[in-house]
Amino acid sequence: MNYFRTAMLLAGLTALFMGVGYLFGGAGGAMIALLIAAATNLFTYWNSDRMVLSTYGAQEVDRAAAPELYDLVAHLASRAGLPMPRVFLIDEAQPNAFATGRNPENAAVAVSTGLVQSLSREELSGVIAHELAHIKNHDTLLMTVTATIAGAISMVAQLGMFFGGHRDNNSSPGIVGSILMMILAPLGAMLVQMAISRTREYAADDLGARIAGQPMWLASALMKIENAAHQVPNLEAERNPATAHMFIINPLSGQGMDNLFATHPSTENRIAALHQLAAEMGSRGAPPSSSGRAYPPRSPWGGVSARRGPWG
Repeated sequence: MNYFRTAMLLAGLTALFMGVGYLFGGAGGAMIALLIAAATNLFTYWNSDRMVLSTYGAQEVDRAAAPELYDLVAHLASRAGLPMPRVFLIDEAQPNAFATGRNPENAAVAVSTGLVQSLSREELSGVIAHELAHIKNHDTLLMTVTATIAGAISMVAQLGMFFGGHRDNNSSPGIVGSILMMILAPLGAMLVQMAISRTREYAADDLGARIAGQPMWLASALMKIENAAHQVPNLEAERNPATAHMFIINPLSGQGMDNLFATHPSTENRIAALHQLAAEMGSRGAPPSSSGRAYPPRSPWGGVSARRGPWG
């Protein structure tokens, strides 16, 4: 089902590419856009995770470099029945995290230094478990490909503004149409992002809480990250807004944006859902995951060094 959703996403974004090409260059422009979209789709399927990690300057770490962080990811991945993902640190003050990779065998979890420094061990385990849930649900391919292609559509629309749209070209929309496309093409890509973003965040919260064993760890982490995201700007995310939906909390600092145009569901609603899940798990014990495996509510730090911080 997730691969079908990915195929539909690629088809929708390709159609946006072709629409922009047609408006700026007629049938020939649409054909060129189709070829560009096909090449982009193929390239992003294999390389989009590296591109996103590179965009944020993420550095891969191993057990020697970050023993507690690495062991925590390994422990939770084992609980989730997943292969060990690669672990990356982003030198970023804003606490946040994302997962990427085309499948569980080629996955990566990236966390900011601000996240590691500001959360408790339990809260950090909730966040990492959430990201592992995205990997288990095969959301990461969808998220990363969307980020890359949506960014490309924005770029093509802006280029069309400068190199297309002449009034004497019957196949061109003119300067007004060019301005509209510069606005509407990225908006269309954002609507596709939103269509896949909200439900998968709730699903990852639910499964992640079960993997960690305690929903309130993630609930507490979400509250801290939400508060910090409005106080600590993430400049790289501001320069690359097409990647915002990948993070556990929207990293952009925009204020007063209508919920209709938010890439993430309301943090308040997510926390309420986790409170409800905690009540259910408290009354019935930890319910099984979607794979049928039970995740008992126990600390993820058994067997992990008790020293504070991920660098030992």
